[in-house]
Amino acid sequence: MTPFLRKLLGMNWVLVLVMYGLLIFGLFMVQSAARHLSYPTAMHEKFATPGLYYANLDKRWIAIGSVVFFGTALVNYRWIRWLAIPVYLVSLVLMVVGLKSQTTVHQITLAGLTFQPTQLGICSGLLMIAWLVQDLPKVHRIFGTPLAKVGIIGILAVIPFALVMKMGDMGSSLVWIPVVCVALLISGVPFRYLSFMAFIGIGLLPLVNYVALPLVSKRGPPRIKLWLQMVQGQEVDKNGDAYAPYYVSMAIGKAGWKGTGWNATAAQGSLHARKLIPFETAHDDYIFGVIGEELGFRGSLLLIMAFTVLLIQCLFIAFYSRDMSGRLIVCMIVAMFFAHVFENIGMDVLLLPITGIPMPLVSYSGTFMIICMFLLGLVQSVWIHRNEGIEEPAEAA
Repeated sequence: MTPFLRKLLGMNWVLVLVMYGLLIFGLFMVQSAARHLSYPTAMHEKFATPGLYYANLDKRWIAIGSVVFFGTALVNYRWIRWLAIPVYLVSLVLMVVGLKSQTTVHQITLAGLTFQPTQLGICSGLLMIAWLVQDLPKVHRIFGTPLAKVGIIGILAVIPFALVMKMGDMGSSLVWIPVVCVALLISGVPFRYLSFMAFIGIGLLPLVNYVALPLVSKRGPPRIKLWLQMVQGQEVDKNGDAYAPYYVSMAIGKAGWKGTGWNATAAQGSLHARKLIPFETAHDDYIFGVIGEELGFRGSLLLIMAFTVLLIQCLFIAFYSRDMSGRLIVCMIVAMFFAHVFENIGMDVLLLPITGIPMPLVSYSGTFMIICMFLLGLVQSVWIHRNEGIEEPAEAA
């Protein structure tokens, strides 16, 4: 059997099947969620509805992402990590360029491709942390001390975190918090250090909320204040600032067990059909609002169970990793995916303030989908190459 075929057959196919199940599910939901969007007039004959047009675009992103996924999976992750430094530096430069962008979400256009560089910064940061935490102690043992690990992880995370916060993208910046916590835990930082930092962080929350956050984000403090008012049952402007959280949570809350049905009409009781769910971002940030309304509690539960299986399978792979970098890569990817899913669902059910963050593999997100499939390809690579480069103990005479 050739090495290529051995790698292909040795993949974790549960991970592959669940990933493609979520991608296919996302195609159907994007078709329904994007029904109110405008699309090129030249495409009206080929695609009868905007939903079909955007679902077709989503298929192209999935096709590109599939090439990236299998290509990454078949290459040893120990080689890929050497790309960490150039990609990390490029992502920082692109984020600085994005700060000067005139768009509200600080997108940049490169070679005809429009994207947000924030996700690239998170992706490269994962690789940098996994690489340096494992290999720097080989240079000098001082880098293996808990304080050194805290410093390495903190410096690598705080720079892109500050840039993303400066862009006003509170949702993407918050993803760094669970990623850093998991990196500190898996890298072996003692619990007494983690407990001390947790107490310090809790003590600084008022200062961050009332002083630091207003300086770096104009939308953050008002959204947090609005969320607190809604949670406490206070009167809010349902046709103003509270429009999105009110109607999205209302759509999910009234759906019941079965929901209104996929691609439901206004006559069937769909708020999305009446454009009450913010239709311009329903296929992206508010995708769970459409899922919750149309498929009800059972559809939402199945989606959460699918993500649970995906993340547990990733943790299973991390358990069988034979080196620190492999464990760190997989566990930080799990933390990133969990943060995205938790934030996306949480803001739609008033568990969190509105942050504006896509759901991995399900939302129409273009380059973010490719990055997610690249990261899952890294997880797959850790599984396939877990025994390569590991010296086996000599057999007893």
